[in-house]
Amino acid sequence: MEESYCSLLFMFCHGVFHRLCSNCNVNQSLRAETPVPVPVPAKSNELESPKQVDGTVVHEVKLPSRRLVIVVTPTSTKDQFQGVFLRRLANTIRLVPQPLLWIVVEGQSDSNELSEILRKTGIMYRHLVFKENFTDPEAELNHQRNVALKHIEQHKLSGIVHFAGLSNVYDLDFFKELRQIEVFGTWPMALLSANERRVVIEGPVCDSSQVIGWHLRKMNNQTDAETDADTKPPIHISSFAFNSSILWDPERWGRLTSVQGTSQNSLKFVKQIVMEDEGKLKGIPPEECSKIMLWRLHFPIGVVPRNLVKTSSLFDVITQL
Repeated sequence: MEESYCSLLFMFCHGVFHRLCSNCNVNQSLRAETPVPVPVPAKSNELESPKQVDGTVVHEVKLPSRRLVIVVTPTSTKDQFQGVFLRRLANTIRLVPQPLLWIVVEGQSDSNELSEILRKTGIMYRHLVFKENFTDPEAELNHQRNVALKHIEQHKLSGIVHFAGLSNVYDLDFFKELRQIEVFGTWPMALLSANERRVVIEGPVCDSSQVIGWHLRKMNNQTDAETDADTKPPIHISSFAFNSSILWDPERWGRLTSVQGTSQNSLKFVKQIVMEDEGKLKGIPPEECSKIMLWRLHFPIGVVPRNLVKTSSLFDVITQL
């Protein structure tokens, strides 16, 4: 009798325990499917004042503000590899954090290749077209830069302007440093030529971020020379950047005239004020601006290698030179 009673009691307790465990499993599975907010530690200056949503305190993360980078790229109808280099440069610019505006200038042409390339990049861009004809390639490139600067001035685009040639190669940290520029910035640049086993450095010599001299090539192009800060060198178009507001708001930077108040073209105006206000030139990166973050590959425009095979590969282009 006692054994029967014990057996019944055991079965009863086992059934109750089993049902309790089943309920526990169900509740655990429900809890597993319910997302639970996990607090993420953050710096106090990255958080706005807490807000309540459905009785829950929520901290909103304040995203860091970035200056607009305005990249200006001229092109040439005589450049046989324009499409190849444009795609390569686009692949670099696509990796740069926003905001960034790419201004690409082109001579009027029956071809829509450049437009199609730009549309497929996923980059915010403006495609400017001009009608003038040129026999001098360098004069054509300078005209295109002026077209872009006029566009920036007329639309009062506010940001840091950099002239990026199609043959430029970048360290992505370069664009991060660009955003630190207040008025003018400059940096060293490495020049590489096809079939030459040497690298030439052009650009500033710095003490911290202060420009104290310049690396220059001698006229015979054999060796480098180092000058003091009193020498006014012909600064390379890709080795400086500037705040675009200097084009339409000169008083903000302590100047009396803008581009509209002078007879100069925009490019000459910018180069002049960059060299006049050397005290405002900031060398980047700030650690004595000794790190090379920009390389320029020199490919003569209009020179087509022998036995050229049509290709869209940059590697094939370089190996054929």
